[in-house]
Amino acid sequence: MNERTESAAQLDGFDGDVLRSGSVQIQSENDILQARKTAREIAQEIGFSITDVTRTVTAVSELARNIHLYADEGVMEWSELQDGSRSGIELTFDDDGPGIDDVEGVLRAEYSTSDGMGRGIQGTKKLMDEFGIASSAAKGTTVTIRKWLK
Repeated sequence: MNERTESAAQLDGFDGDVLRSGSVQIQSENDILQARKTAREIAQEIGFSITDVTRTVTAVSELARNIHLYADEGVMEWSELQDGSRSGIELTFDDDGPGIDDVEGVLRAEYSTSDGMGRGIQGTKKLMDEFGIASSAAKGTTVTIRKWLK
């Protein structure tokens, strides 16, 4: 996918190990369901509580739906992480859609499309332990989220 020029929130670099990884193409409603299923299975295998599994799946649902609605297609890449004694999941959602004009506004919940309330990305940030977003008009959006086993 494309290099992003506007960035509002960056994740700290990850220096641990990636135990396994994969991806889910997102082009349809069925792909959103597959992304949710994949995230649920990985989170359960890591040992997340039912609450953190639900938080992760909800975040995946929001971000995958955004790809489907606003960019038509994109990809969710996932990785199971090990960082010393911490285990977790990293999910990156990438598309080549129209991008977000006001990333800072989205993060402050001051932004909305004509179809939405503008709360999906802000809500996702609250559900996850780590959050990063980069977007550029006409070049698309990349959102990366992490959840760690507690």
